[in-house]
Amino acid sequence: MTRLSLNVPLVAPFVGDEEVEAVTAVLRSGQLAQGPETAAFEREFAPVAGTAHAVAVNSGTAANHAALAAFGVMAGDEVVTTPFTFAATATPILMERAIPRFVDIDPRTFDVSPAAMLAAATPATKAAVVVDLFGLPVDPAGVGGLRARGIRLLEDACQAIGAARDGFAAGSIGEAASFSFYATKNIMTGEGGMLATNDPSIVESAKRFRQHGMGAQYEYLSLGYNYRMTDLAAALGRVQLRRLPRIGADRRANAAFYDAELAGVDGLTTPLVPANASHAYHQYSILIDPAQTANGADRNAVRAALAANGVGSGIYYPIPLHLHPLFASYGYGRGDFPVAERVSEQILALPIHPLLDRDQLAHVVRCLREAVGAAPL
Repeated sequence: MTRLSLNVPLVAPFVGDEEVEAVTAVLRSGQLAQGPETAAFEREFAPVAGTAHAVAVNSGTAANHAALAAFGVMAGDEVVTTPFTFAATATPILMERAIPRFVDIDPRTFDVSPAAMLAAATPATKAAVVVDLFGLPVDPAGVGGLRARGIRLLEDACQAIGAARDGFAAGSIGEAASFSFYATKNIMTGEGGMLATNDPSIVESAKRFRQHGMGAQYEYLSLGYNYRMTDLAAALGRVQLRRLPRIGADRRANAAFYDAELAGVDGLTTPLVPANASHAYHQYSILIDPAQTANGADRNAVRAALAANGVGSGIYYPIPLHLHPLFASYGYGRGDFPVAERVSEQILALPIHPLLDRDQLAHVVRCLREAVGAAPL
């Protein structure tokens, strides 16, 4: 693999000759749509998620939608979730004509607590969607309380492949879980997703749902969609899945370098990894508090300084979902979820991908420390 220069992009695809050969073989086979490669990808993926089954679809969004449909979520039901996430966590709730009910996040993990979701639940709550944000699985404690209330639990693990917490692999905490293979994810197929579960009835429902609600050929049993994965994407995903141990190890090593080099810098908060947790580091997101930085620099000033030095960065997410026009009709307003709102103003993602070398990581650290007025190392 070619190494990158001291220009440090936020993301970079980890693709080699094996991926090219796998996709070429599918092109030559003539079987391009969902077929044997997809079935093999499903079999190989399920153990990574800690589940008995996996159903391939064409996006993480489709996996979330298929899971909620399998849960029987419908018009008028409430689904509790976090406002600090990508839209695809919540838009499938709307697709099922259900009502999103948001719960504020933990200020250090950025995850939402299942216990807090349980406290916010009402008699109308049909399901909960927890998110393993940036690659840190949610705390499995509290999940039992949701289930005891009959609330169905979907784990949005789209950013957390290969992560674990308290002995639970990301993907095994809920009744179903979603994964994304978008081009920037830890393993990718360009576009693609997977639903993981131990429940055969969810598998059956999801397989119908991804193919127009079809039972036997041209027998339409229920409403469904064209959510199938292609064999081209699956072939790419199978090679990427074999790379996952190295990708995960490289991301964790890069995170450890940042943790050590940024420790004690005024105004910076590095990601918290609780005991007994293994972070996937889809993002390495820091908080920048302008009231504490040595020179008063805020997140936007720091980002501009990094860009001027060739360092890419990202803001995930600049506006919590409850403040977007799409969700305005549900009665939310500024101040409803103060932790999510504050974090959205201070958060900044640094490059963490496995193609980074030590010189690039050191360059990021030097530029960041300078941007916040910290003494050089």
